[in-house]
Amino acid sequence: MKDRFKDWQYPEFDDSGMTKYGWKCQHPENLKLGVGCDIGAFSYINASYGVDIGEDAQIGSHCAIYSVSTIDNKRGSVVIKRNARVGSHCVIMPRVTIGENAVVGACSFVNKDIPPDVTAYGIPVRWGEGKSG
Repeated sequence: MKDRFKDWQYPEFDDSGMTKYGWKCQHPENLKLGVGCDIGAFSYINASYGVDIGEDAQIGSHCAIYSVSTIDNKRGSVVIKRNARVGSHCVIMPRVTIGENAVVGACSFVNKDIPPDVTAYGIPVRWGEGKSG
């Protein structure tokens, strides 16, 4: 992974929050990105209450990360720890932490914390041999 991003640079945002990589962030001043993190095209981040994506983490394309939800008025930062992987088309809700080295399967709805070193998936997200987290 380190070789792939040896020239990694923090993205620049235009007036609408768009990057040249095809993903968008509202309130980029509240977004913290670790070196080497990779965010897929067509992803959307609402960082109103803070989003912290760790070093070498990967976010697939078409993901939505929300630090605020107008549906249930939930607010709070989202933390995606170092080397975590989030598959394409996932939705991550406010006040969620995804642990270091965790893998989230594509199309998952993440509404609770995910421990480090697990593979989690589903709607709502779960992990372990049929057990909910």
